[in-house]
Amino acid sequence: MAIRNSGARKNVAVLMGGPSAEYEVSINTGKMVLENLDKEKYDAKPVVISRDGFWPISREDLKNNFDVVFIAMHGEYGEDGTIQTILEEIGIPYTGSGPTASKLGMEKIPFSHLMAKNNILVPEFCADKNDLLLKEVGLPIVVKPADRGSSVGVTLVKNWDGLSEAITHAKKYSKQIMFQKYIKGREFTCGVIEKNGKPTAILPTEIIPKNPFFDYEAKYVAGASQEITPPSNMDDNKIKELQNLALRVHQLVGCNGYSRTDFIIDNSGKIYTLEINTLPGMTAASLLPGAAKVSGIEFSQLLDIIIENALL
Repeated sequence: MAIRNSGARKNVAVLMGGPSAEYEVSINTGKMVLENLDKEKYDAKPVVISRDGFWPISREDLKNNFDVVFIAMHGEYGEDGTIQTILEEIGIPYTGSGPTASKLGMEKIPFSHLMAKNNILVPEFCADKNDLLLKEVGLPIVVKPADRGSSVGVTLVKNWDGLSEAITHAKKYSKQIMFQKYIKGREFTCGVIEKNGKPTAILPTEIIPKNPFFDYEAKYVAGASQEITPPSNMDDNKIKELQNLALRVHQLVGCNGYSRTDFIIDNSGKIYTLEINTLPGMTAASLLPGAAKVSGIEFSQLLDIIIENALL
C-alpha cells in the first residue's frame, strides 16, 4: 500500500491487468508506464487487478493513498467505461476518457453510426448475419467482435466458405459481431494529446504490416510491421487532413486526455475512419509513444501531459 507523500511528489496508482482478453497487453503497458514516470515528480505503485477481477487494494485505500490513477488497461472492463465508472464512484482523478466516451470508443457499431451521421466516411458494415446484408457489403469482409480492441478475434474473410469459422472465432470474445467491408489501401493512425485541456493532433503514422492484414500479431510482435512517422510519399495537405479528422473524431466521441484513431486511405484517396482507441497502448511496440517521440514529445513527457490533464 502506498503512503501519501508529505512532499511535492504525486502518488500515482498504475492500474493494470483485469478480466480482459488484453490482460497481457495491459501488464506490458503498466510496466512501461512505471519505468518511465519521472521519479522526481511521482511515487508510482502498480495495482494489478487479477484476471478474475480481484482488486489487491480496497476502494477506500485507493482514494486515501493516491492522488491520481493512471489507467494502463485495455479491452473489456478497462477500456469500455466499466473501470471509469468505478473510479468516478470512488471519486479519484484518472487518466483518459470518461465512461460515456470510453463505452462509445469500444463499441464499434454505435461508433460507426456516429461517424456516418456526421458525414465521416466509414467502411460499409452490418451487425447481423443477414445473408442479404452481407451480400450487399460483399467480399472481402472483416469479421470482428464489436466491442473488443487490439484486433482480438478479427478475421479477414475472402470467400464465403470461411465465414462460419470467422464468426465462431469472433464469438470466442464477444456475443456481438460486426461485419465490415474490407478496404484495400494504406493504413494510418493518428494520435491526439490534450495539454491544459486543449487537444492537438500529433504526426500520423503509416502502418505497413508484413502480412496483408494488421492483426494482433502485427500490433504487438516486434518487427511484424513497419511504422513510418510521418508517412512517406504523402503531401502536407493530406497529413493535415488526417490530423484534422483525428481531432474531429476525438471531439465527437467526447474523449479526454488522449486518443488514437485508425484510418485507411484507398487507391482513390478517400479516407475511411476505422475506429478510435480511447486508451492507446503504451508498450515498447505501441504506436502513440512512437509518434509522440517523432513529434518532439519523449515518453516521460507524454506521461506527464496525460497525468497533468487528469488533474485539471
